[in-house]
Amino acid sequence: MDSSLTRPLAVVTGASNGIGYELAKQFAQKGFDLLVTATGPSIDEAAQAFKELGAKVETVQADLATYDGVETLYNQIKATNRPVDAIAINAGVGVGGDFARETDLQDELNLINLNVVSSVHLAKRVVKDMVERGKGRILFTSSIAAIMPGPFEAVYSASKAFIHSFSQGLRNELKDSGVTVTALMPGPTDTNFFHRAGMDDTNIGAGQKDDPAEVAKQGFEALMAGKDDIIAGSLKTKLMGNVSKVLPDTVKAEAHRQLSEPGSANK
Repeated sequence: MDSSLTRPLAVVTGASNGIGYELAKQFAQKGFDLLVTATGPSIDEAAQAFKELGAKVETVQADLATYDGVETLYNQIKATNRPVDAIAINAGVGVGGDFARETDLQDELNLINLNVVSSVHLAKRVVKDMVERGKGRILFTSSIAAIMPGPFEAVYSASKAFIHSFSQGLRNELKDSGVTVTALMPGPTDTNFFHRAGMDDTNIGAGQKDDPAEVAKQGFEALMAGKDDIIAGSLKTKLMGNVSKVLPDTVKAEAHRQLSEPGSANK
């Protein structure tokens, strides 16, 4: 029988590596077909791993930091002629450094476009379809950075605070619709994130990190359980996240500075 008649479909953005790659594997292992996207050809390589897990996989190369990139992805979703049972809006990027003296404005605007604007844009397209069906699951990748000011990652942390707030507001709006919204809040995770953000010389960049496979597993399970959010990763990360919920912002900002200040790994 055609798998499109029997298997649910999941969409995962930023699926070529890191947490997105591991989320796509979770979906494939649990009986979903996939539509996965990233900016370059590496997404086609990643798709082979998902196919080996039994999933039918379609790929889209698109820059979601642009309006046209999000529309390209959504047009491909519609072209499948299949309902989206779950979507992991995961694609994101970081920028590390001194906001006033080091970082580049275009890099930060690109971060906002990818982390914030594309998440709202894609959700706007997909949520309407889910609500019309009365069924669907949405996972936004936020971060424990959402609950603490982030010196030397100021724009990134703010973007993740937006995503967490947006997801929880949307969740409440949809509480009687059959559509659930979950925020995934990882801590420092062993991906190429910190290298791409120019943070190799920071305590957080050089320090021990959580396994992205475990983060994705916890996120997937929270999504399928319909939870509102989950601090995902190691026990240390969960403790750090829960303690951060009750500390003053000034204290959290200073603690974050010790982790993210350029050169802190060498002190």
